[in-house]
Amino acid sequence: MTDQRGDPDEGANSSRDPEADNEGTHVSRAYRPASRVDGLARLGRMTGIGQTEVSSRIFTIPNCLSFIRLALVPVYLILILVGADKSALLVLVIASVTDFLDGRLARRWGQVTRLGQLLDPASDRLFILAALIGLTVRDIIPWWLLVGIFARDLMLAVLGIILANHGYGPLPVHHLGKVATFSLLFALPTLMVGLAFPAINWITNPVGWAFVLWGAFLYWWAGFVYLRETARVIRIPLGAAASPSDTLGG
Repeated sequence: MTDQRGDPDEGANSSRDPEADNEGTHVSRAYRPASRVDGLARLGRMTGIGQTEVSSRIFTIPNCLSFIRLALVPVYLILILVGADKSALLVLVIASVTDFLDGRLARRWGQVTRLGQLLDPASDRLFILAALIGLTVRDIIPWWLLVGIFARDLMLAVLGIILANHGYGPLPVHHLGKVATFSLLFALPTLMVGLAFPAINWITNPVGWAFVLWGAFLYWWAGFVYLRETARVIRIPLGAAASPSDTLGG
């Protein structure tokens, strides 16, 4: 679920947590702030489609769809915890539809907002975290997987604080982050399909686990890429032109 957001792993409309659609954006362009304030503003406006105007509006139709999706996260978690897997899958389908619509409508109606860029990747991560927590409590997936995914997201949050303290916004997304997020968003519901329909778990379990492990591996690989880029960026003297990144920005 990644359409109008801004996250290193996950979307398509903007600056985000490094999981967004900024593959075509070069770090050399993003990391040349004349001052700390300019640097934060510039990286905060990075988008995959550079010409899209990003507003500060809050109550737009796309944002309202994002609010609905966020409100579904606790419902999703509770349904998983009580073993109502079919209902949980239905909630996930509804959330996926709102995810598709908010990004599409935001671009078509010119309602891309900074808030939307934050809400979209946040909802993706919260749905992943909800599924991980619910399935872990039910002893379907191991605790180490939950801890590993949470630790990686915590690391990205710390990197974001470090960048902000140096006058920069979020790093542009790397394709590894997008693939990792997609893998986890596909894997966890696949495992739940096997729980909801035991007759087909002979195929959903191996497929789901393959994507879970591959996604977790890529999740951390992307995390180390962001760690490396953060260390590189904060060493750039203010006002100096940055050399192009060999890992981010296409």
